Amino acid sequence: MSIERKIKQRTERRIKRTRSRLRTDVPRVAVFRSLNHIYVQLIDDLQQKTVASSSTLELKELKGDKKAAAREVGKALAEKAKELGISTAVFDRGRYLYHGRVKAIAEGMRESGVII
Repeated sequence: MSIERKIKQRTERRIKRTRSRLRTDVPRVAVFRSLNHIYVQLIDDLQQKTVASSSTLELKELKGDKKAAAREVGKALAEKAKELGISTAVFDRGRYLYHGRVKAIAEGMRESGVII
C-alpha cells in the first residue's frame, strides 16, 4: 500500500470519527482550510443542503494575519446565520485540530451570538 493511500485512509477515518459524535438536529458548521484561505459552510444535514457559506475569498478587505481573517469569516457566517434565524449550530472541525485558524472561526461565531 502506498504512503499516499495510507495518509488518505487516516484522514477519512479522522473525519468519520469527528462527524459521528455530532448532533444532526441542528445545522453543522463545516470547515475547510487550505494553505492561503479558509472556507466555512453552514449545512443542514436533514435536508442535505448548504444553508450559508463564507470564506476569505469573499472578504477581500481583510487585514492582518490568517487567524484574524478566520475570525472575521466566522463573524460573517454568524451574521448570515442570524438573518436565516439560526442561533445554534454544531462545529465540525473535520480532519483539523481545534487550534489556530479553526479555533478562531468558532470564537468569531460565538462573539457574534451563535451558540456552538
